[in-house]
Parts: sequence; C-alpha cells; structure tokens
Amino acid sequence: MADTEEMFLRAKHRTFSGLTEEAERQWTGPFCFVQAADPQLGLMKSWRIGDKVGGGDEWEEEVVLTKQAVAGVNQLRPRPRFMVLCGDLVHAMPGTEFRAAQERDLKEALSGTDPSIPLVFVSGNHDLDQVPTPSTVEQYCRVWGDDYFSFWVGGVFCLVLNSQLYFNASACPQQKEAQETWLEAQLSRASSAEPKPKHILVFQHIPLYVKSPDEQDEYFNLPQEVRQNLMERFKRAGVTAIFSGHYHRNAGGCHDGLDMVVTSAIGCQLGDDTHGVRLVAVTADAVVHRYFSLEQLGQRGVDEELRKMLQAC
Repeated sequence: MADTEEMFLRAKHRTFSGLTEEAERQWTGPFCFVQAADPQLGLMKSWRIGDKVGGGDEWEEEVVLTKQAVAGVNQLRPRPRFMVLCGDLVHAMPGTEFRAAQERDLKEALSGTDPSIPLVFVSGNHDLDQVPTPSTVEQYCRVWGDDYFSFWVGGVFCLVLNSQLYFNASACPQQKEAQETWLEAQLSRASSAEPKPKHILVFQHIPLYVKSPDEQDEYFNLPQEVRQNLMERFKRAGVTAIFSGHYHRNAGGCHDGLDMVVTSAIGCQLGDDTHGVRLVAVTADAVVHRYFSLEQLGQRGVDEELRKMLQAC
C-alpha cells in the first residue's frame, strides 16, 4: 500500500505536491486525465431501503466498484496525468457512526492506484456536512488534504473549490470569505500571466447548473446569484471548463464558451447512466471528454478511443 501521507494528503498550503507551478508551468503537449465523482461508500444500500440520510451500514458494493475503476484507470495508455474525485467520497456525514470505517475502506480501495497517477480530492456535501462548520472542514482536511487549492499540470492551471461554501456557509462565514479572497487572486493571476496557461480548469462537487444557467435553484445546483457571479468571473478569467459531480447522472452544457461538465457516479446511480468515469483529453486548443462505463474502461478499445480524443481536439 502506498504511503498514506504521499497518496492522500498531497494538497497542502493551497497547492498540490508534485504538481506545482514551478514544476508544471510549461506546456508539454497533449495529455489526458480522469475525472470521477461520488464513490460515496454507503449510499447504494441506503438508497435501496429508502434511508437517504442515514450513513449506510454496508458499502462493499461501492468498494468493488472503486477497485474496478482503479484497475481500469491503471491500464490506460497513454497514462493519465492525474485522477480527480469530485466529492462525496463517503456517504456517512462527519461525526456519524460509519464515517471512519467508510473513509478507511475507500482509502484501501484507492491505494491500488498506480503511484504515477496522483489522486486529487474534491470535498462534497457528505464530506463536509450540508451546513459545514469550521470543525467539519478541519476534519476533512486532516483526512484528505486542503478543501480548496490550485495546481498546474503540463501548462494547464487547475482550481479545486469547496462548493459547499457557495451552497450554505452560514456556519463558517470566515472560511467562505477566505476562499473568495483566494479565488479572486488566483483568477486574476492566471488571466494576467504571460504566457497564459493553455487552459484554466475548475473542479468542484456541486455544479453551477445541471442543464441550463437560468434553471431554478434546487438541491443539485448552486443558487442563481452565486451561479451567475461565478460564471461571469470564470468567463472573464478565461476558464475553459468546470467539472463536477453530485447529480449522480451525466448532465451539463456549454454556454458562451464555458463548459459545465456534470459527471455521474462511480457509486450509486440516480438515473439511467452506468457506474463509470470521464476521460478528458487536453490539447493546446481544446478540452474534450467522454464518459466511459467501468466495463468499457477495462476493454481493449478504450486506449484507441482515448488516442482519437487526443488527436481530434
């Protein structure tokens, strides 16, 4: 098993070990990465029995699916530069009965990831609680690393956000203000840098919107006022795409050149999609992506499809 500190706590001091500006500022040619979301150990049984708020006392199904995802990602050629998990790592809320065991078993399932593929963790509502507090944020950071940070990979600038602070920060306003100040500085720096990053990518758990920027507020999106503010700032800074999870279905859209990517779950499906992950191809001119089921991920043809994506964009 890989060293816990090295594998799971690489996001520190608002950056990411090994994927720093100093090491990765220069464009080095096309590459790919994997975006996954919502392994959410414990939800599948909870959902089946109608206990949507309980922590779930069984999660072997999600462990098997996560290991299947890891095995498929390890086989990919070209090798992904990183794999990002966009939140709801486990189902049990902070401080509840099954939390520690679910986190332990998720780490064990992920520990088989090839060490050359860094794991980037994004905080979700189940990781922080629906109304996060300074304590729940601190607990998350102790187990998975910083709740928001930036990193560079091959000339591309990436921002990881704590979207729960945009959904409901009533119990931790100082944390929200700190992230806002940090984000504004990051966007300003990226948009004015010379040479500019080839792309700016954002990773968060809750999508700005599910299908349309003007849709009504609901559980699965960010409030309209917050949404519009972030969209305007992202477009002004030159962000190419925002990648999220939370919806447990594939969705999203592209508006005014800003791609909102909503990726379904490794774990529990709430729609007609299958358990899977998204492969993302990045070139100097474009970022293209496609969702693959876990069964597809383990098949021979996926490498050819990935190479086609890298050549087509």
